[in-house]
Amino acid sequence: MSENKLKMSSSPHIRSKDTSGKIMLYVTIALLPASAFGVWNFKLPALVMLICTTASAVLTEYIYEKFMHKKITVDDFSAVVTGLLLGLNMPASAPWWMGVLGGIFAILIVKQLFGGLGQNFMNPALGARCFLLISFTSQMTTFVYDGVTGPTPLAQLKSGEAVDSMSMLLGSIPGTIGETSVIAIIIGAIFLILMGVIDLRIPGTYIATFVVFIGIFGHFANPDVGFFDPQYITAHLCGGGLMLGAWFMATDYVTSPITKKGQIVYGMLLGILTGLFRLFGGSAEGVSYAIIISNLIVPLIERVTLPKPFGKGGEK
Repeated sequence: MSENKLKMSSSPHIRSKDTSGKIMLYVTIALLPASAFGVWNFKLPALVMLICTTASAVLTEYIYEKFMHKKITVDDFSAVVTGLLLGLNMPASAPWWMGVLGGIFAILIVKQLFGGLGQNFMNPALGARCFLLISFTSQMTTFVYDGVTGPTPLAQLKSGEAVDSMSMLLGSIPGTIGETSVIAIIIGAIFLILMGVIDLRIPGTYIATFVVFIGIFGHFANPDVGFFDPQYITAHLCGGGLMLGAWFMATDYVTSPITKKGQIVYGMLLGILTGLFRLFGGSAEGVSYAIIISNLIVPLIERVTLPKPFGKGGEK
């Protein structure tokens, strides 16, 4: 037998030219439209916040790895992505030091203390956001738009008020820096799909499940809303960071299932939890907590949906 016909090597047996750094660079590029719109929408405070969260995340990773004598990995862009995502999930009116604190918490507590990239059990940016929401509730839920402090459209919707779905689609509304423009988020998502970084399985299942849940149960939360009311569903889709979470955080490689069936189950769980929190919870939001809770359940989802092997130990 020719040596060229049989080659033995250690795993992995399937290799790709894509590296973690290249993938994270693509995600960074995909986040630029939402970041640019956030800065245009909320002006200088948004830019300052994005700089603070990103710089603190990168600097924390560098200092920790330097102090612990580990390989410096700031050039893989994972800390940049974490910092950007955290900044996009912050209100522009929050003080700059809160963004710095969130960046430190995301990298040091959620990422590095659990082993670094690939070992964290929840999305670092969302972990930090929830930490800030619990610690500084007032500042994290205060939104200023055009110099006026007011509730987000989702908060108005939850209280029974009418909202302008077109304004929510275009992004001319109060909210966190990166959640307001659905168009900018979709542009970034299309880029990730074209680059092969993500597919439609998780975000598609998430959004579809959420639409069905809101369409059925929205009437029970708000009797003035009919079943599958288009305006009501559109408002929920365009607000509260659903699109940002579905396309950029729920699809995180580390904290989402690797099995195809698991990704479907994961997306359905996300849609149901987000709907439950929004319609029947105390907050008008729900995306952050839905993703974190689902992250914690991912090992169980993978265990249940793992394909059974052929041969010894498999099904006959």
